[in-house]
Amino acid sequence: MELYLPSPLLQPYIKHFLFIEYEQGMVNRILPDTSIVIAFRLRGQVSYSDNGIVHDFPVSVISGIRESSRLVDYAQNSANLLVIFKEGGAAAFFKEPLHELGSISTSLDNLIHRSKVNALEEQLAAADNNQQRISMVEQFLLSELKKTSFDLLVNEAIHQIKEAKGNIKIKEILSALPISRDPFEKRFRKITGTSPKHFAAIIRLKNLIENYSSRVNLTDAAYSAGYYDQAHFIKDFRAFTGQTPHDFFKTPPLW
Repeated sequence: MELYLPSPLLQPYIKHFLFIEYEQGMVNRILPDTSIVIAFRLRGQVSYSDNGIVHDFPVSVISGIRESSRLVDYAQNSANLLVIFKEGGAAAFFKEPLHELGSISTSLDNLIHRSKVNALEEQLAAADNNQQRISMVEQFLLSELKKTSFDLLVNEAIHQIKEAKGNIKIKEILSALPISRDPFEKRFRKITGTSPKHFAAIIRLKNLIENYSSRVNLTDAAYSAGYYDQAHFIKDFRAFTGQTPHDFFKTPPLW
């Protein structure tokens, strides 16, 4: 894996670029995240399972914010370039409200004209190295940049949720914002691609997983994260990861 930071013009919108290459192949469990992701398949095949049905990813794909984990199968000698957007950052590049994307993965040409996507795919295939590919993707994204201003209200809500590590109620967020619940939730979904409740749930579980230590009792960690009882925590954890906490922490995801 190779991680690249975006150029200054794209830093407000993108966390980083990630190259993933597998010579031997690999199946990885991808957890839900708060970022919209664009993936370009550079070579090889990549597929995922959904309700027992295997789907091949297209060459260029955009993925919304999922509600559950996904098993992704990277074939031998496969290579992929991922664009990991900041929360709310992808909204600057698309006219469509991002909640319409839902939790699915769909071909990028459903949101950007096929001729533009084709041209970029051809350029990436002909590139000599990863740095060239980053430059090509950045030029492509800058050409698609629709707006440079941010929704300050939604950004403040995102900040509050992160500061609270996801352990916050919507009414607490609204207490500091000049807006009622319904219009707030509509704006939040449009910009981030999911509801504030789901966004907070992802932050809470990701924070618990990232900070978990075998030296700490899992029940205590759940209570510290804001869960009121163990049964509720295990139910949410299984929905999020597809595994029990005991099984998950045996072999956590690669990335």
